[in-house]
Amino acid sequence: MYARKEPHMTKPIELYFWPTPNGWKISIALEEMGLPYVVKPVAIGKGEQFKPEFLKISPNNRMPAIVDPDGPGGRPITVFESGAILQYLGRKTGTFYPGDERARVAADEWLFWQMANVGPMFGQASHFRNYAPGLVDDVSKIEYSIKRYNDEVNRLIGVLERRLDGRDHVAGAYSIADMAIYPWVKLAAIFGQNMSQFPRVSAWLDRVAARPAVQRGFEVGRELRRPPLPPDSVELKEAAKALFGQTAASVAEAAAKQG
Repeated sequence: MYARKEPHMTKPIELYFWPTPNGWKISIALEEMGLPYVVKPVAIGKGEQFKPEFLKISPNNRMPAIVDPDGPGGRPITVFESGAILQYLGRKTGTFYPGDERARVAADEWLFWQMANVGPMFGQASHFRNYAPGLVDDVSKIEYSIKRYNDEVNRLIGVLERRLDGRDHVAGAYSIADMAIYPWVKLAAIFGQNMSQFPRVSAWLDRVAARPAVQRGFEVGRELRRPPLPPDSVELKEAAKALFGQTAASVAEAAAKQG
């Protein structure tokens, strides 16, 4: 159990958010840590991540990001990148992020494993399964990509399965590492994964899902969720323009339009 700091919060944290696995990481953490926050929706399918005011907070034009009015020294601070946000919140509250160096290294390893592997690979699997068929005339051209990323999703779940041998959570006690990994792995079945092959992962998913704060975190943004777009719809093509294939020039152009 980690010793909790009680931060003096005069104003709530602003959470720039959309209901995706990366957004849920932070809503779960804020709920788990008992921090007051307000949600600032960023409709990524409509290109709101390119608004100049958001780019000042998140220069990589990606959500989530936070603004903490009560940052270090009592001065506001902005934090972008979900892993950095989780570490910051863990240090701020002294919860779910070990103070002992060996335990912290383990939490960091699995947090970075999610950031460098699970998020990018699951994201590519989602792209080629859910978006690419509506963007490519010849679906056979993306069959390799679908298999490539589905196989990598399978491999990564296998890594987690081995890690959970004899453990209830990925880094000892429940931590920010679990919060980072859970929202992505929860969706593994939609990538065609047979989760019965991974009994330890399935049990871990159930343990995390049973936590009231996790349930509350997943409720955040429910009103913003939309059903999957049809592959041949104009809406999907418009969302794809905002989500994929940006260049430095196209980002600058999008920011100018949003401004």
